[in-house]
Amino acid sequence: MNTKEINILALAFLGDSVYELYIRDYLLKKGINDVNKLQKETVKYVSAKNQAAIIEKLQKEGFFSSSEMNIIKRGRNNRSSNHPKNCDILTYKYATGLEALVGELYLKKNTNRLEQLFNKIWEEN
Repeated sequence: MNTKEINILALAFLGDSVYELYIRDYLLKKGINDVNKLQKETVKYVSAKNQAAIIEKLQKEGFFSSSEMNIIKRGRNNRSSNHPKNCDILTYKYATGLEALVGELYLKKNTNRLEQLFNKIWEEN
């Protein structure tokens, strides 16, 4: 599948779902069984602020390949002006870049790289 032909926001849409699934799976495996606590913990991981911070930190570490950075930049540079009221547009765009990368890795069935990425995310939180 040539993911370059897929709208970057569609990749981010899928990536958002995959991202949340990985986070929920992780939290359940940590032994959190209370639904209210699960929701509260999930929000910490899936917030745009947290996702943007992850991108920034991993970028500084040189974690992303050049092709992964291209996907992140495509997501970050999309022309959407919509964003949640609780964060600024730049933060939201970086979060969109991370979600687009997750969508790309998922569609390409690159589970090894997804696991590497999520292991880094869990280290940071």
